[in-house]
Amino acid sequence: MDAHDTTGTLEEALERLHASGPERLGRLTNHAPMVVETLAAHGQAGAVHRWLDLYRPKLEDFPTPVAPVTGANWREALGDPRRAADWIGYFGHALAQQPWRDVLAAWWPRLLPGLYGGSTHPVIRVGHAVRALEAGESAPRLAELAHGLGYWAARHRPVSGIAVLPAAPSAARSLDAVPPIADPRGGFPDRLAAVRRLPMWAGDVTDPDTARAHLIELVRAATHRYATHGHGEETMLVHAATAPNAVLRALGSLPRELWAPSLHAAWTASAAVTAMYAQAEPLTHVPAPGRTAGEVLERALAHGDEHVIKLTDTALDVGDERALAAALRAVELSERLVPN
Repeated sequence: MDAHDTTGTLEEALERLHASGPERLGRLTNHAPMVVETLAAHGQAGAVHRWLDLYRPKLEDFPTPVAPVTGANWREALGDPRRAADWIGYFGHALAQQPWRDVLAAWWPRLLPGLYGGSTHPVIRVGHAVRALEAGESAPRLAELAHGLGYWAARHRPVSGIAVLPAAPSAARSLDAVPPIADPRGGFPDRLAAVRRLPMWAGDVTDPDTARAHLIELVRAATHRYATHGHGEETMLVHAATAPNAVLRALGSLPRELWAPSLHAAWTASAAVTAMYAQAEPLTHVPAPGRTAGEVLERALAHGDEHVIKLTDTALDVGDERALAAALRAVELSERLVPN
């Protein structure tokens, strides 16, 4: 169903958005670049500016730079959200000097350990930017990759000290085996700090092709799981599927030796989100979607919520009925962006 926009609408939208910062209120992510890329990728370019007009109140001005990030000082700037503008400027310069795949390959292993910052939104934004660039290069699409990588660097947050538990053979069963955190209170950073134990599914995978196959399995399992567990937290549990899918989208643009580490980071992200927003009582019955993929996308667009649209995008990648049912479940559970 990939019918990526060739009209220039995505370029117009990205140029419009690059005057805005990657966050608002100091902690909430600007989802607009990810959503407009989703709409463009699925033949909905005509809806891009209409949706953006509805989302506009959630945009904030681009942040003020602090000091340039350089090859000599980047380590001290890593993980400092005050440096978002500096990081975006750094990557804008790098992408003007080198092919974008070279920049991505150089920085992916540096950023991958901090995939968990910003509620995993930075890597998701990068995944959307990579898909857009693979469909066609342009200055606004390159700038979008700079914004995504810069946001990731600014919100870089590793996780450590997690005890390894036995994993089941499948991704689905291993997600079922994830123990919930002991004290599920607070926002994403507080809950992430409370994740102490996780099964390490596919932890011994080193072969690139095996890693890619496992990542596809993980995205499918996490998407399917939303259909039965999404009511645990209808917004945050979306990221258990969309974060690993962003990593999967980037694989083909990365050196093969980075595929297995990418799988391991994506699994940790998906499992951690599952632990942070666990739901003890899953649905026992998930109705069949009864709609085509295109109709499900139309439902998500009519609903308008950014997380609903992005989960639907991942569900379309998975492409089966259970995934479409998960997208419709998100429509059912989430608050609408578009007024009735």
